[in-house]
Amino acid sequence: MQNIKNIIFDLGGVILNIDLKRTAAAFTSLGQQSFENLFNIGHAADFFKEYECGLIDDAGFVAAIKDRLQQNVTDGQVIAAWNSLLLDFPPSRIEFLKSISSKYRLFLFSNTNSLHRDAFNIIYQNTFKNGHLDELFEKAYYSHILKMRKPDPGSYQVIIDENELLPAETLFIDDALVNIEGAQKCGIQTFHLVAPISIENIGL
Repeated sequence: MQNIKNIIFDLGGVILNIDLKRTAAAFTSLGQQSFENLFNIGHAADFFKEYECGLIDDAGFVAAIKDRLQQNVTDGQVIAAWNSLLLDFPPSRIEFLKSISSKYRLFLFSNTNSLHRDAFNIIYQNTFKNGHLDELFEKAYYSHILKMRKPDPGSYQVIIDENELLPAETLFIDDALVNIEGAQKCGIQTFHLVAPISIENIGL
């Protein structure tokens, strides 16, 4: 990592703590026995990908999930199970982002969806009592709004082009190796964040 002027952060597993097993367990309790095969980081089933690219709205997504379940459930149960992987924003990470904002241009790029975005914004606001997650960054990019998702190299290129960034001066941080590989195809420097390492101690 040399000559870094811009940093693009992933969200889940990097800034926001998540636990995919919680969502798998929640859907198992609702009658979906093979949820792990439908939703694995970097290898989501087609309808998950379509939802993350904004090609399916919330109602369509919830209906698609309900069609796959073996018992009758409410929309609210599906949404609660879907959002159960979202845990917390450690204050130390938020303070760290604030501390480096004068040194680097900061961006966020998350494969996400509107249900998750609504939920993690509530978590953020309940934790910090004011402000908004997006305010930590020069610009936040969400796949369902961008209509593209990682690891498509074109998705990173949009961020590079829109903000007139030089890939060689840009660092991308993600916990999914497949997303790291996508960024590398655009010439972006990368850091694969693997627990127990956190963004506060990677030497920025």
